[in-house]
Amino acid sequence: MTAPSLRVKVLDSITDLPAAQWDTLAGPTAPPFVKHDWLTAMEESGSARMETGWAPHHLTLWRGKTLVAASPAYRKYHSMGEYIYDFSWAQAAARMGVEYYPKLVIGAPLSPATAPRFLVAPGENVREARHALVEAAIESAREENCSSIHVLYPTEDEADFLEQSGMARRMTLQFHWKNPGYRTYDDYLARFSSKRRHQLRRERGAAEEQGITLRTLQGEELTAEHARRAHAFYAATCEQFAWGQVQLTPDFFARVFRTMPEAMQMVEASHGKKVIAGAFNVATPERLYGRYWGCFEEHPFLHFHVCLYHSVDECIRAGRQVFEPGAGGEHKISRGFEPTAVHSAHLIFDPNLNRAIRDFLRREKAHLAPAVAEAEKLAGLKPWPLAG
Repeated sequence: MTAPSLRVKVLDSITDLPAAQWDTLAGPTAPPFVKHDWLTAMEESGSARMETGWAPHHLTLWRGKTLVAASPAYRKYHSMGEYIYDFSWAQAAARMGVEYYPKLVIGAPLSPATAPRFLVAPGENVREARHALVEAAIESAREENCSSIHVLYPTEDEADFLEQSGMARRMTLQFHWKNPGYRTYDDYLARFSSKRRHQLRRERGAAEEQGITLRTLQGEELTAEHARRAHAFYAATCEQFAWGQVQLTPDFFARVFRTMPEAMQMVEASHGKKVIAGAFNVATPERLYGRYWGCFEEHPFLHFHVCLYHSVDECIRAGRQVFEPGAGGEHKISRGFEPTAVHSAHLIFDPNLNRAIRDFLRREKAHLAPAVAEAEKLAGLKPWPLAG
């Protein structure tokens, strides 16, 4: 049970709480994915609602009328849009006769980026608030007949706390570009071997040879037309693959472009007067998050230029420290994106399934260090700063 002085309230919609109250907990430097406007856009656009398998179940802690802490949470009826990939766990549960869905997920829908999952008011005891939220999650999940609790993409500090609290910790890899102090794009290229530098210059130069120009639009430059185009690119990519599933609605893009323009970016590639490809990114002064891309015409190396090279150059110009281009993609390694651990934590209520999953995680962890070493070898980045 939570501390006697604290009261738990579960919100069926993020709009049940004023934006100012939620965002005060998140703090001014929190990534956009945990901000009230982002979560509102997810829910009110119909992208993350009960009908799409994301039933809002936000946990809030109150002391009297004062909001003390909160966690964005959803009852999930499938595993799409999480990018932690527990489909095999659901299959194992079915073989054991365990109902895996619904499960309780603490995190932001369709947003595989590390961000605080336990939002605590300034001046409060952070550890006590986290304990209270975890206890509230357990009690609430059991009441809703959820099979388990999954905290997706918490900060490393939160992951340490959850592991110490008895949850099973999982580490997986993403590939992030990191800025050790580049002044120019040539500084970045200098870290590669001569052969690799030639390859990257050739791939990036292909756009000019093809008559393709790129530009980044952000803030007040973004219009309703850009939002429609962003959804069209996103949907085109999803529909290209058998496993793809269109989960975001056009209204989601319209909402975030309207309510969070300072954090939204569109990279557009044009062939003549026609926009043929683009990438939807989310930006803060310190980080760039690549989210979705798409194209209406196929050109060699266009994906790399739109999604990677152009934005790396932009990050260097803007002084951003990290570019997170999203989940997966071993092709990023040879282009200077470094293996980076991301975290999740899991509490499975069925004891037999819990043992099986913890055994799986132990074996998975044993393969992680060799995978990181191999990725670093493939990246082949020279130490920075370069000698001489």
